[in-house]
Amino acid sequence: RNRKERGKKQRECSNVKISVVKTTTPRVKPDQNNLGFGRFFTDHMFIMDYAEDLGWHDARIIPYGPFPMDPACAVMHYGQAVFEGMKAYRSPEGKILLFRPEQNMARLNRSNQRMSIPQFDEDFALQAITQLVALDRDWIPEAPGTALYLRPFVFATDSVLGVRASSTYRFMVILSPVGPYYQEGLNPVSIWVEPHYIRAVRGGTGYAKAAGNYAGSLLAQKNAQAKGYSQVLWLDGLERKYVEEVGAMNVFFNIGGVLITPDLGDSILPGITRDSVLTLLRSWDIPTEERDLEVAEIFRAHAEGRLVEAFGCGTAAVISPIGRLGWKDQAIEIGGGKIGAISQRLYDTVTGIQTGRLEDPFGWVLELDN
Repeated sequence: RNRKERGKKQRECSNVKISVVKTTTPRVKPDQNNLGFGRFFTDHMFIMDYAEDLGWHDARIIPYGPFPMDPACAVMHYGQAVFEGMKAYRSPEGKILLFRPEQNMARLNRSNQRMSIPQFDEDFALQAITQLVALDRDWIPEAPGTALYLRPFVFATDSVLGVRASSTYRFMVILSPVGPYYQEGLNPVSIWVEPHYIRAVRGGTGYAKAAGNYAGSLLAQKNAQAKGYSQVLWLDGLERKYVEEVGAMNVFFNIGGVLITPDLGDSILPGITRDSVLTLLRSWDIPTEERDLEVAEIFRAHAEGRLVEAFGCGTAAVISPIGRLGWKDQAIEIGGGKIGAISQRLYDTVTGIQTGRLEDPFGWVLELDN
């Protein structure tokens, strides 16, 4: 939607009551220059529950903190859980901005559908998130490269053992002031092409942002780090030769001036940053291709001098240049181990739009009311 339509829907949703209980013991805010990622949390959180006879109900913002959970809680036994990652930014003028948040709500509902979780009203959920962010607005950091990370998530809450979809669920949102996702920041990272383990297969849950997808990636990630690499490049689950994702990001390769990214299927997460990158590249008249890409083609392109640059992209890191790629007994350096020109331009443009430092010609940014 454009900004006018989003504003209209938010005004309509504002008639739905969200109860608010403010904290009486505010937390100490962390040093903005030493945030790390996902280590600190704000004063409040949003909760909404689901029951078959009531639907989604009891929407509330309360002080951040633990809550009781039955040992038989379904999510701990059968893994019915999905989540999203979003960010709020403070512009140079002090405005609070969200980047394409309606896309996150739509993707969360697609994840819900795949995991047999009831759909929610996306406009109402976004209204709740903006209200929560506005309440904890003083937690939004201002230091360069920082943001307020938003984590909406949904999980099953039935206290019954048995392999079936739960009949009750909880929708929550927590907030965390963060710095760069990778310690390397915008410096190129090293990537290991995983030869054995797979992230997803066709017909599976790869396109959903399901918690189990990430649990299944941890062993390969640990093995890659033992080899001296920062992240894993996943291959397809059938032939083990086509590139899919890198770590928790979509991936692009600049081969001979053409930016190539794997075509979306149901084994690849449809990244919102990925879509933004493609939109920007096309607006700059830079050739792009969405297609199957063999890892062997990447190594051939390097040998022929046609592999110009490579990068991952996602909400957490925005743009993460790839400087080294390892596969089997080979290791190649990409772009002299430095960030490529297009990668740098994309990072500057996306972050510039996100933080209000650059014009937003696409209507991507949602500005919160003061």
